Amino acid sequence: MKKHTLSGLLALSVLVGCSSSDEIVPDIPPSELYSEAQVSLQSGNWLSAIDKLEALDSRYPFGAYSEQVQLDLIYAYYKNDDLALGLATIERFSRLNPTHEKLDWVLYMRGLTHMAQDRNFMHDLFNVDRSDRDPEPVKKAFADFKKLLERYPNSPYAEDAQKRMISLKNRLADYDLATADFYLRREAWIAAINRAQELQKTYPDTEAALRSLKIQLEAYQELGLEDAVKHTQQLIDLNDI
Repeated sequence: MKKHTLSGLLALSVLVGCSSSDEIVPDIPPSELYSEAQVSLQSGNWLSAIDKLEALDSRYPFGAYSEQVQLDLIYAYYKNDDLALGLATIERFSRLNPTHEKLDWVLYMRGLTHMAQDRNFMHDLFNVDRSDRDPEPVKKAFADFKKLLERYPNSPYAEDAQKRMISLKNRLADYDLATADFYLRREAWIAAINRAQELQKTYPDTEAALRSLKIQLEAYQELGLEDAVKHTQQLIDLNDI
């Protein structure tokens, strides 16, 4: 029974990521097709919206709806977890429209899309700790939101971007903590100390930075560095860890 359940979940996870459907988009006027795409978007029917928007984009690449179609595709791809397509569309739009009034939103969506790349359906489902996963998409998302704040400080998306940067910073700090712990368990004492200290320097205001002190303490103890042990213990006591 468990095997069938897991197989079903795996099949579902594959289906969720599919962007194309069997729907044949009729050859109708662009205004009518765009209206139908908007209905699909508003109802959350992402596959249908994507089919119609992609048809518009390919049939009328320089039409009256061209720019808005690409913006809608960015959103629909994100909602449907077609993240690679979303990023490709973002890059294309940014390259072709370097002064567009909605570039702050496009940059915000790039950050959200990179954040989404750090998600994993099965990990979320089974509540798996992902702190030791490669944080490259997180670094990109952090850079996107930072750029948004620098370029468009008055953007309506700036406040949310700033909040997300806090979460991303904690994710990056947790990764460094997991790495330091990995070195500790492998008895690579110097590597554990170096990673712990780098974490404390880069993300000093995170919970992970405080927790890394205990890894640092154990590594110093193993190396027999009494002065360093004493100093680290003082930091632990001072922060009531």
